Amino acid sequence: MSERFDHAVVGLGALGSAAAMELARRGRSVVGLDRFALGHDRGASHDTSRILRHSYHTPAYVRLTQEAYADWARLERDSATSLVTTVGGLDLFPPDAAIAPKEYVESLEAVGIDFEQLDAREAAARWPEFRLPEGTLVLHQRDAAIVPAAVGTATMQQRAAWHGAVLRPECPVTELADTGGGVRLRTPAGDVEAGSVVVCADAWVNDVLAGVGVELPLETTLEQVTYFRPEDASRFAPERHPLWIWMDDPSYYGFPCYGEPTVKAAQDCGGPTVDPDARTSERDEAMEERLADHVRRVLPGSGDPVRSLRCQYTLTPDRDFVLAPVPGHDSVVVGLGAAHGFKFAPTFGRLLADLAVEGDTTVDVTPFRLDRPALTDPDYAAHWLV
Repeated sequence: MSERFDHAVVGLGALGSAAAMELARRGRSVVGLDRFALGHDRGASHDTSRILRHSYHTPAYVRLTQEAYADWARLERDSATSLVTTVGGLDLFPPDAAIAPKEYVESLEAVGIDFEQLDAREAAARWPEFRLPEGTLVLHQRDAAIVPAAVGTATMQQRAAWHGAVLRPECPVTELADTGGGVRLRTPAGDVEAGSVVVCADAWVNDVLAGVGVELPLETTLEQVTYFRPEDASRFAPERHPLWIWMDDPSYYGFPCYGEPTVKAAQDCGGPTVDPDARTSERDEAMEERLADHVRRVLPGSGDPVRSLRCQYTLTPDRDFVLAPVPGHDSVVVGLGAAHGFKFAPTFGRLLADLAVEGDTTVDVTPFRLDRPALTDPDYAAHWLV
């Protein structure tokens, strides 16, 4: 015996929840399957906050952020929930930064995004909590914002269910088969047949895609975010203190106080490679101290660490997303955020639904195909700075 749906979604983190929401919103019958409980902390969609920003290294990415802002606003309207907290954002390029500011400046200008260029002294005069090296270039975006991670994902799950999607946590997909006219998924609760499947299984995507002969060259790293308690939290209030990203190697990022009197910071791509089924959740003291040393220098009033949490990155070699059907298996669509996709989650849900229903979308997702060199050339040199 098996159940039949128009679409199945495998993985109910941010991207999968968004895809289930969007497919159900269009009146399709949808089942969403996740190997863990909803809201689990084994992947990359938990904890409090993520960055929503326009600044990126290509005009195409910047235009995609415009879609993201619009789709978060639509989700706010549909759910009657406030999700976007605008705080402004700083991209901090120290002298001889490993990430070139030229690409960011030109991309923002090409799309017509409003921003300011400041030097270290100008930035310190406006935000005196920062101590930046002489020669630092600062790009300020007034519209940069915080979106909630766990709350945002739960909101999309609630909207999916409201539109009729069936969500099944703790129901792993043990086998995926392309039946020619659709797909069949084997789970401990029984088989599911669907016209198409959207696979957003993140670190477990290759486990699911094995049934159609696909193995992506992904690397899973175990990252860590740390919360610091400033002596004077008012200096880091969201109406005073912006988001920030240290655009160098290593790269760091941080938030103002958000929901509690602490500031959150982390290193981007600083953790060890791990097996997602065998990793620890324990705090890494060396990672915490490396981050704390940087934060003390850049934000000397941010205080001491009070807690650290682990999260997981699933990285493509070029750090670009996957939004594409599997070549030769049009009924199998893959969505992967490459550890910077949360800001785009509602948009990715819409684009993945387009691909699952229509086989195409109005946004150019060609750079995110599965047959691009970064995913097919074994000699491709991985690079993760964005």
